[in-house]
Amino acid sequence: MSKLSINQKSIKDLFQSRGVEFLIPDYQRPYEWDEAECRTLWEDLFNFAIPNGDVTKFDENEEYFLGPIVTFKNADGKLEVIDGQQRLTTLMLLLRAFYPIFIHMMDPDSQETKRDIEKCLWQTTMYGVPNMELLKINSEVASDNDNGEFIGILRTGEVTPGMESRYAHNFNFFKGCIADFKERYAMYCSHLAMVIMQYCVLLPIEADSQDTALRIFSTLNDRGKPLSDADIFKAQFYKYFTSLGEKDTFIEQWKSLEAQCERIFQPISGTPMDELFTRYMYYLRAKQGITRSTTEALRKFYERDGYAFLRDEKTFSDLVTLANFWEDVAIPAKERFSSEVLKHLFILNYAPNGMWTYFVSVYFMQNKEGKDNALENKAFAAFLQKIIGFIWTYAVTNPGVNALRTPVYAEMVNLVNGQPVEFAKYKFSATAVRRMFDNFLFLNGRPITKAMLTWWAFQEAQQEELSLETKFEIEHIYARNRYNKEGSLKDRKNLDSLGNKALLEKHVNIRASDYRFEDKKKFYRGFILSNGKNKGGTHIAELKRFAETMNDFGEEDIVKRYQKMMDRFIQYLKEQHLLDEVDA
Repeated sequence: MSKLSINQKSIKDLFQSRGVEFLIPDYQRPYEWDEAECRTLWEDLFNFAIPNGDVTKFDENEEYFLGPIVTFKNADGKLEVIDGQQRLTTLMLLLRAFYPIFIHMMDPDSQETKRDIEKCLWQTTMYGVPNMELLKINSEVASDNDNGEFIGILRTGEVTPGMESRYAHNFNFFKGCIADFKERYAMYCSHLAMVIMQYCVLLPIEADSQDTALRIFSTLNDRGKPLSDADIFKAQFYKYFTSLGEKDTFIEQWKSLEAQCERIFQPISGTPMDELFTRYMYYLRAKQGITRSTTEALRKFYERDGYAFLRDEKTFSDLVTLANFWEDVAIPAKERFSSEVLKHLFILNYAPNGMWTYFVSVYFMQNKEGKDNALENKAFAAFLQKIIGFIWTYAVTNPGVNALRTPVYAEMVNLVNGQPVEFAKYKFSATAVRRMFDNFLFLNGRPITKAMLTWWAFQEAQQEELSLETKFEIEHIYARNRYNKEGSLKDRKNLDSLGNKALLEKHVNIRASDYRFEDKKKFYRGFILSNGKNKGGTHIAELKRFAETMNDFGEEDIVKRYQKMMDRFIQYLKEQHLLDEVDA
């Protein structure tokens, strides 16, 4: 069980604690507070210390709560700050801005205030003498090029020409506020500083490990962005590349990779960078021969052996290569992929689960060739067709992504060992597949429904490539509204049969959804308005063919189309060698 040390403390008690040295670690994000946050803090502190502008109304029984500070003690004995970085940094700047006004004041209160500020900012000897070279806080944030200014300001109390960081701007802001305060309330400078140190409280939570501290942060924090696994990984890379003398190059490459991932990944959970690390993890798992269906957490995987994977230049290079591949998939890059491959990739974008992205990542990492990391299109297309057939069928016969892990993880290992993907132990029975599909409810809300319709659209010989940027919806060719008005179906189930559904662009579906088939044809084809404006039709070849060749689409057509779909799907599985030989 994790151990926590939790004890509310004033700024003075926390900052002056013996042996306390705060570290803003390299995996933290840069300092983000600007003047607006600092102004709010200053006004809150002023109003707390001097209510309604009257110092006599200050209530010594009150406290001002500044929030939690979540830390853990690292191997060097320093308190690594997981949550509270922004507040902690800003409070240090505020106290440093106060310090100079007490240096030349000789009254006892001012001297006591000066000594207290010194003990908050600097480490002291056993006699309480501050060592101006040893601060109580340090920052190693890898992506913050300005943290040197922060340390410099705390040491010297000066903002030198050329300093343009948030640290410098906020420090100058506090200096200006303090100067204005001194003019208005000259006798109460010590009062304000001492109230801040003694009556403004924090809730320091010291965890027994980084993992515990991060969990606490995720639980407490509902405002800022919690540290991601990728932030932790960045720190490990940073240390490694710094040891090679390539720190600046790495920081620029990381920023570029982060921006690239933001463009191409939209994960349900975690950050886009986490998603890249996840896709690469499956390649590393396969290389290690791991086939077990339970998948450990991302950070647990990479932290093995002291983050050994992240102390390898090849890992970062591979991540960049993998990100470039997925950007070409997202664009998509027609100079890289054949039309056949692009069509299969489009279908997979509507897959009933995301397992295909991990599978394709492993395939790419194993089969890329040459300086341009190219894939042989014919072989890649064959691989994509096979996994479409398998994943689509498994979604009906063994629903749930967890069930899919066992066969797919085994094939990932086969892939990296140079063996063909065959799913030899998981062949399907054509009879069983047909029976299960016939009894399956292809409701619009089920991902497999749109997945099947997308696959079906590309079984039409004339189907062109479709754009991933286009929003597609599910069209009822025999409209629901038509059924409500006419009731002309003998079996209402046919209304929601796959045979009555098609993929259709959203902008066309909005117009065509409630119409009779004879009216829908106009929207499928596209037409010219009286003002000359062209209302474009669909790019779904089957629907365009229906518009040109059919006068109506009724129950008999639904049934026949469904049978045709199933016949073709079983044939597709046979072509991909996914059926039992006896049954095939």
